[in-house]
Amino acid sequence: MDSKEKTISFTATNTYSTLNNLTKQTKNVWFVCHGLGHLSRYFLNYFKNLNPDENYIIAPQASSKYYIKSNFKHVGACWLTKERTTEETENLLRYFDSIFKTENIPSHLNLIIFGYSQGVSIAMRYVAKRQLACNQLVLHSGGIPKELQANDFSFLNAKVSLIYGNKDAYITEDILKSETKKARKLFKNKLHIISFEGKHEVNVAAINGLI
Repeated sequence: MDSKEKTISFTATNTYSTLNNLTKQTKNVWFVCHGLGHLSRYFLNYFKNLNPDENYIIAPQASSKYYIKSNFKHVGACWLTKERTTEETENLLRYFDSIFKTENIPSHLNLIIFGYSQGVSIAMRYVAKRQLACNQLVLHSGGIPKELQANDFSFLNAKVSLIYGNKDAYITEDILKSETKKARKLFKNKLHIISFEGKHEVNVAAINGLI
């Protein structure tokens, strides 16, 4: 039996979700990458307390969807796994490119790249690979990709926030020390560390305090 795995290219479609409108009153544009098991249209709920006239939120949607529980009612999504990570990352980067091309964000606006949990890794990879000139990079309760180095962010002139809950079951003391050390190596004095009283959850108060 001669088994082979082959690779093909094809055109795919995907959705993304937005909150509020991009107008002359807009000051901040948020590009927010959800965590494991989220859907973009629901992830937007965490940003509803921001001033709707001044903040426009774009939430890309991870394309790999699955049923979260055995009752097959609730659907979640995943950005990447250890399977063909490099190739899947390139697919996602091209998908993000399409969103930015479609949205045509004015360059004078504050661009905030936000990643939560699993969304941290794809957000960081996109900023690094595309050398995206954003004003803020927010890393909320997620891990820094191992392959990224300080020179990948040498172009970046942005405030970087590392946010985590002090009772997050996924962030042990050793992991916190390791991730903080990596973040300081990557971003040096651009890094701001924000902790909150809570578990592995999106912290709305921390979001509201970013601007």
